[in-house]
Amino acid sequence: MENPDQNTYAPGVEIETLAAFDLAVAAGALTDHRVQSVDLTDRGAALLATDTRGAVFLGCRMDSGAEAKIRADGAFVFPPVPGLPFDPYRGLLYTPDALYEGLADGGYEVTPDAHAYRWFQRTKSDGDVFSSMLRALHDDAVSDALDEHLTGARVVGVMGGHAMARGTEAYREAAVLGRALARSGLTVATGGGPGAMEAANLGAYAAPHSDAMLVKACELLAPVPSFDPSVTDWATAAFAVRERWPAGGSSVAIPTWFYGHEPPNAFADHIAKYFANALREDGLLARSTAGVIFLPGAAGTVQEIFDNTTPNYYESRSAPTPMVLVGRAHWTEKLPAWPLLSALAAGRAMESRIALVDTVDEAPEALARLTG
Repeated sequence: MENPDQNTYAPGVEIETLAAFDLAVAAGALTDHRVQSVDLTDRGAALLATDTRGAVFLGCRMDSGAEAKIRADGAFVFPPVPGLPFDPYRGLLYTPDALYEGLADGGYEVTPDAHAYRWFQRTKSDGDVFSSMLRALHDDAVSDALDEHLTGARVVGVMGGHAMARGTEAYREAAVLGRALARSGLTVATGGGPGAMEAANLGAYAAPHSDAMLVKACELLAPVPSFDPSVTDWATAAFAVRERWPAGGSSVAIPTWFYGHEPPNAFADHIAKYFANALREDGLLARSTAGVIFLPGAAGTVQEIFDNTTPNYYESRSAPTPMVLVGRAHWTEKLPAWPLLSALAAGRAMESRIALVDTVDEAPEALARLTG
């Protein structure tokens, strides 16, 4: 899905759609623009007639005559890379339909998401600088698209474990939480995978619909509680919910191919998928400017708590952002992260920005209280 706001022409901006390219040409010049992964094979005449000095073309298909002309103008041309299952220069975030293309006909194994994961498995340790460069280009392009998409948004992160099964009370509660946050005007962002992450994205998707819709959606998903053993069945159930209730609310998912056994969930309409997990995790937390809610989880969620604690402790990003931990027994007894977090926060600005609550229902009010 293209963001219509990205079709607006302004001098020197990035051009990420054909419509934006046409607007720039109509304005008379492409000088110093960055044209990112736009198919220009039908725009040869426009390229021949337009000043492209200082422009950069990233992964744009075009005919050889137009390419020779813009190179002569002094433009930089980074050609498409053949044979890749992903676009390293992509200008826009992924959508569920893009990552799961072909699911209905051939199952998960034929989808772009599965192809990209297999490419990553083949190349992640081969020592080839070209492969690592392509991954870095892709992840940087995704970060750029994510920043553009979230401009002006109040983003709340929802963190939690991938093992939370559909059909459980915990899954339903996480979905209700996502819906409440979205209805309050916040943009819900998750790690983009199954479990608690899917539930929060589902809740945001359900926000424009009736309360009964979310109840029914959870019932329809419950017969396929996990992506294991079949990602195909798990994803198909999600797309069936989307088809029954179209025009859902917007949210963001930030998953990774590093955990290839965790497929992306289909309820976030904007997906920033990364090869580098460390870049993905830091980026998710850094962009959660309205705070983060931590549902019960295991090692990954514990890591996220303290990845978020460090910049809040040092105020290295800005003033500390709210942190709400859900599940008193979980975070004080089973995995006692709260006592350490409280000890670190004592006497610092972040002390007034942390809270521990018993239930998911208490989390939105705690977040609002910490926000002030």
